[in-house]
Amino acid sequence: MQTLVTTPAGDARITRFETAGPPRARLALGHGAGGGIEAADLQALAAALPPLGFAVALVEQPWRVAGKRLAPAPKTLDAGWLPVLPELAEDGVPLFVGGRSAGARVACRTGRDSGAAGVLVLSFPLHPPGRPEKSRADELLGTGLPTLVVQGGADTFGTPGEFPALPATHRLVEVPEAGHGFKVPKRAVLGPPEVAALITAAVGDWLVART
Repeated sequence: MQTLVTTPAGDARITRFETAGPPRARLALGHGAGGGIEAADLQALAAALPPLGFAVALVEQPWRVAGKRLAPAPKTLDAGWLPVLPELAEDGVPLFVGGRSAGARVACRTGRDSGAAGVLVLSFPLHPPGRPEKSRADELLGTGLPTLVVQGGADTFGTPGEFPALPATHRLVEVPEAGHGFKVPKRAVLGPPEVAALITAAVGDWLVART
């Protein structure tokens, strides 16, 4: 089911993946700056989590809905995200927020303001490729909420080894040999199906432990 939500940045679009019965919790996920909700990890979670009792809402930012190719500034991304969340929290079910890459940054920056129960971070862009001095660690460290980070071991935007010490509220799961889009080389020990299974299991276990 798809719905449009008016925001100060334009219309955002929600695609819902509901549970068979009342959900234990709902997870709202945003996409990155270089793609939309068709990203493999987002689609894998949308398929795997509802059978576990967790409804998933994939949120398309207004710039994507409008057919634009370039993502706007962070403040505009936040403005296109926050008004969507009350639409997903109306039934009183716990709401977790997250996203991949730029969408993860949005969720980190706005998690507390949205009243979320936790933040899911997929492929956090710790820094631009080759520019480790341009760290965005403060966004991740400052969520103030239970936070799960799933990061590729070969992510050029920041490998798990580059992350600073995380607070007790945060947990980091590494996807071995995976890049920013969680793609792995042909020689990798884990193939694409195993990578998807690792990600969905880690997220499912994390949600179960918090609901």
